[in-house]
Amino acid sequence: MSGKLPETEKMPVLFIGHGSPMNIILDNSYTRSLVKLGKELPRPEAIMVISAHWMTDGTFVTCNEKPKTIYDFYGFPRRLYELDYPAPGAPSEAELACKTVRKVPVECSNQWGLDHASWAVLKHMYPEADIPVFEMSIDYSFNEWHPKMMQYHYDLASELKELRNQGVLIIGSGNIVHNLGLIDFQNVDAEPYDWAVELDEKVKENLLSGNHIDLIEYLNMGEVAKLGVPTLDHYLPMIYAIALQEEGETLEFTHEGFQHASISMRGFKIG
Repeated sequence: MSGKLPETEKMPVLFIGHGSPMNIILDNSYTRSLVKLGKELPRPEAIMVISAHWMTDGTFVTCNEKPKTIYDFYGFPRRLYELDYPAPGAPSEAELACKTVRKVPVECSNQWGLDHASWAVLKHMYPEADIPVFEMSIDYSFNEWHPKMMQYHYDLASELKELRNQGVLIIGSGNIVHNLGLIDFQNVDAEPYDWAVELDEKVKENLLSGNHIDLIEYLNMGEVAKLGVPTLDHYLPMIYAIALQEEGETLEFTHEGFQHASISMRGFKIG
């Protein structure tokens, strides 16, 4: 299916585990899954990425007409810094997001662009960079974890559903299991830790059963959750994705696997 969507048809929602910036230039099963998605999905009017790499005090969206490519990574091959992703911005859709969310103020920002949670993924899905893109930040102003914080993000995200009716492809970009402290930097194909596999499987089961409660209250999944989610920045984009799942909507996995032993590359499509 391709082409412009009828107004009555909802765009799907994606969660993408983006992993290392090296995936920008690698050809592997993960990057090929992104290419496949770009060919199979209905063509969006615009794309909104909830980025694990844009942490803010409050919630913002990029309203730039020409968002810059942000190289928010260090010590990688020079080739990565010579690439860019010159997609146009989507100020109209960004402003719609501001109006649609009523739970909290969502403000426009021209101070950010497209970090690698966005363009490392979109470089494979839409290499021509011809679809307007904007990002949404994650409010990281909470001083400590508590249940209401997770529910806060879930409730905020659920108010974005109207964008799907306007041809906006919403992508949560992070990683379900993401422990940089135990990563094997030298070997992308390193055998994953047992605890990483266990948590990834528990998340998979909860996604398939529609058990959003245990995904929100992720510590319900046991000690492995503390190892797999030492910080919330990469986990929260998945919460934003599932909050957009409506009753009866299917969920299917677009990729499964691990990189560098402690990074789950699981991705899924809703709708």
